[in-house]
Amino acid sequence: MPGSSGGNGAVTRSTLRQQIADALRDEVLGGRLQPGQEFTVKEIAEQYGVSATPVREALVDLSAQGLLDADQHRGFHVHEYSVADYRGIVEARSLVTDGMFHALDNGRDTFLRSDQARAVAALAGVRRRGEEAQRAAAAGDLTILIGYDLRFWRELGALFGNPYLTDFLHRLRVQSWVCAVQHLRRLSDLRGALWSGHTDLVDALARRDTKTARAIVAAYNEHALALLERLADG
Repeated sequence: MPGSSGGNGAVTRSTLRQQIADALRDEVLGGRLQPGQEFTVKEIAEQYGVSATPVREALVDLSAQGLLDADQHRGFHVHEYSVADYRGIVEARSLVTDGMFHALDNGRDTFLRSDQARAVAALAGVRRRGEEAQRAAAAGDLTILIGYDLRFWRELGALFGNPYLTDFLHRLRVQSWVCAVQHLRRLSDLRGALWSGHTDLVDALARRDTKTARAIVAAYNEHALALLERLADG
């Protein structure tokens, strides 16, 4: 049926678009695409062996997320974040998490409320992500840490029941990692240098202890900013 074929084609292209966007984001986070590095739609299409349309759509998506910049008539390049950008991103993500904690303070959240057994299970899952992130941080494995850290914050945010905040926080966290990796990957040994308070944060929120949760996030932000500023200064 023509209608079915067209629908399947659209789904396939949409899925390919997302796969390309995810792959390129991983290339940036992995340090294989460096800040300022330029490329064209044609080059990426040839690299992945696909047509230009889903590649162009994926690159536009990544530009909207702040990871790439479009160069008129020339292509795209990886966005170059400064330390000042990083400071602004950290401030923004702090405001988002504080809004989540404020909802918890005032009982306007869905956190451990609508279905307590299900919420407790979800919280346990978030804690497991935190444990994996902490192990990666202790080992200095930046690639593994980024993957688990992004999942940790996305799943933690989802427990508060506001998908808009969750999506915005995820975008900010991706941007902050993109900014940080260019400096962190210059270090040969990251053991002991990376924040690893994920489970402490989950445990505080499980107790509905937002005062401690805020202190943990504030200490994390202070640590992250100090580390990046030190690395940026050489």
